[in-house]
Amino acid sequence: MTAVVFIHGTGVREPGFSALAGRFAAGVSALRGGLRVVPYYWGGAHGAALAAGGASLPPATGTGRGPLAPGPGDDDTADWAVLYADPYAELALAAAGSGPAEELPPGSVPPDLRVRARLADLLAEGDGPAAELGPGLARAVADLAAHPLLAPAAASLAPDDLAEVAARCLTAQVVAGLLDTDAPLVPVGVTREAVVGRLAAVLGASARGAERGVRSLALRVASSAASRAVVRRRRALTEAAHPAAGDVLRYLSRGEAVRAGLRALIAGLEPPVAIVAHSLGGIIALDTLVLTPLPQVRLLVTAGSQAPFLYESGSLPSLEHPAPLPAHVPDWLNLYDPRDLLSYLGAGLFPGRVTDIAVDSRQPFPAAHSAYWTNAEVYRHIGERLP
Repeated sequence: MTAVVFIHGTGVREPGFSALAGRFAAGVSALRGGLRVVPYYWGGAHGAALAAGGASLPPATGTGRGPLAPGPGDDDTADWAVLYADPYAELALAAAGSGPAEELPPGSVPPDLRVRARLADLLAEGDGPAAELGPGLARAVADLAAHPLLAPAAASLAPDDLAEVAARCLTAQVVAGLLDTDAPLVPVGVTREAVVGRLAAVLGASARGAERGVRSLALRVASSAASRAVVRRRRALTEAAHPAAGDVLRYLSRGEAVRAGLRALIAGLEPPVAIVAHSLGGIIALDTLVLTPLPQVRLLVTAGSQAPFLYESGSLPSLEHPAPLPAHVPDWLNLYDPRDLLSYLGAGLFPGRVTDIAVDSRQPFPAAHSAYWTNAEVYRHIGERLP
């Protein structure tokens, strides 16, 4: 029976780790039966903590002004980055084009009445209609129903367009909530689009197929709205990022205890063993394998790993460039997302020893860094190479 040791990355703590490890175990076991998944949770015992309760964190300051232009590309990933920063951006633009409010003739139905009724029905379902994204839909629905932009946007948009814009607003709020709390699991774009389509249908949109991408409204959003939203979220982002940054610094200065724990865990496992590691977990795994021959380990898989960059920059604790990868290090599969700015390539540094494979979550950075374990491509590549 193959044992698969799963090592998490930076900033992950309970209860997030249990959810992450459970998702990984389900994903890899669905493709390959008879596996023993063994999580290595180092964050609790060896992760960084703010001993003074965050006294070193400065308050959020600055205006956040500056252009926020979508990057080039053939899909709407950059547009979703705008909506994650300000989920109401499309509604704001629509409301701005609605003109001054006019008194309705007697007996007329307000243009926002239908969508408000459907929002009430959706609220009664709680978080269920977007369960695959994560928690927060019910709160997002309540916020949208009470938002002052809804009525003027409804006056400006056709009912179908209003339903789709509202669905994207709700979806962006849920994903933005995951990013604000540094959730270890962020859904891939296909899942996001499925939720948008489902919510749009509930809110009254006619069927238009599975794809409901961001239209020109988001492409033309004024940068100030998104910039103000980033400033509002700065404190939350700083506090969420602190364990991650602290984990890296703590490992680089006091990493032996983490490596010793991994060696002890692997020593109790029967071969063959595969290690699957995310982010800093890949650095921990590689350092351990370089420093200590562990013959029962037959495969190393890293996802979103900075180990190649640390090696090339002379910062990897176990190996300094240009020293070659020791012969006892097993086959190394390195999965990276081109949109993940914290993922790096190893094949050019260790020719013949590393296989780099690109996977695409269709999420912008930083969401792309946390979307590996909801991406079916990732599990397929791992399943094909497990011993």
